[in-house]
Amino acid sequence: MMRGQALIDKLGGRLDGLRGRITPNAEMDKITWFRAGGLADALFQPADEDDLAAFLRAVPEEIPLTIVGIGSNLLVRDGGITGFVIRLSAKGFGEAEVIAPTTIKAGAATPDKRLAAVAYQAGIGGFEFYHGIPGAVGGALRMNAGANGVETRERVVEVRALDRKGDLHTLSNADMGYAYRHSAAPAGLIFTSAVFEGVLADKAAIKAAMDAVQHHRETVQPIREKTGGSTFKNPEGTSAWKEIDRAGCRGLMIGGAQMSPMHCNFMINTGTATGYDLEYLGETVRTRVLERSGIRLHWEIRRIGNFRPGHEVQEFLGQLL
Repeated sequence: MMRGQALIDKLGGRLDGLRGRITPNAEMDKITWFRAGGLADALFQPADEDDLAAFLRAVPEEIPLTIVGIGSNLLVRDGGITGFVIRLSAKGFGEAEVIAPTTIKAGAATPDKRLAAVAYQAGIGGFEFYHGIPGAVGGALRMNAGANGVETRERVVEVRALDRKGDLHTLSNADMGYAYRHSAAPAGLIFTSAVFEGVLADKAAIKAAMDAVQHHRETVQPIREKTGGSTFKNPEGTSAWKEIDRAGCRGLMIGGAQMSPMHCNFMINTGTATGYDLEYLGETVRTRVLERSGIRLHWEIRRIGNFRPGHEVQEFLGQLL
């Protein structure tokens, strides 16, 4: 019997009554933008917040849970993922609505671009930067996503989340502990929705700002490739792409993985890349940048799952720790 079905069978009737979808041996390469990576033992897509809470209460704490969003900033290793992967459904968690003149409530599976569009239609400014972020609200909350000089922390009022036991929590902006591309909120919390605050603005001005964001992305980023967006966080006082370029890594290839010739802080799957190719390329770049400039680049892309035996990748290739 395959590993995923064995996990589901082990839980027996504990999963009865759930309304969401459970998929054993889920192909993670189908839901990540890199289109690479191994199988998850099982994938659960809850119908709504109550269904997710019921699932969390039903699954024993010793069974690992991994939360993923729309897979835009995610690298799954080839050995797959142990336990359940939880992916919030668009139907249950993908809506955004205006609840006050400058206030929007959005589910964690709402695409960032959709949040920007809802704000535009309501004449609410301050959300234009989301138009250029290829992710969803949950990921933006977790990593304080930002672009064009604006960050998520500037818009967040409060966040709803469930813990591992299925209990509901409401976190204030301060509770989220935001820093550059980082939130200090406990890693085990699953964000389900958030309330955002903007400012009243002229719709023509909002549209112009959104168009500028889109034009910038189309002209400097490889948005039509299989990519995970920005690979590394910007170091203090410089840009990741500048250091990658200076280290001679623009266009560098390992297997089917390449640092984009167009924007060398974007890693792309040229068609045949494995999770190993992508992570090995990333660590090769980190090593070369460290050797050249003494700067330790930090991953912005989230890497999850198990290495395939014999294909482990060490930080900085194990050479410069």
